[in-house]
Amino acid sequence: MQAKYDSEVDVLRIRWSEAPIDESDEDKPGFILDYDKDGNIVGLEILNASKRIENIAQLAIQVSQVP
Repeated sequence: MQAKYDSEVDVLRIRWSEAPIDESDEDKPGFILDYDKDGNIVGLEILNASKRIENIAQLAIQVSQVP
């Protein structure tokens, strides 16, 4: 999984698969879901991220073990 914040365009991109993006859909205004050729969600883009996520500069990813 990879998360990147681009402050120049204020976009947070999260990818949890290396599969090529086949299609993207703006599910709700400012939230774009990326799909692979099989229709699986492989990524998410959040537009105007600094307005939607408090303290985005301090964003950290935490992974928990799934039973």
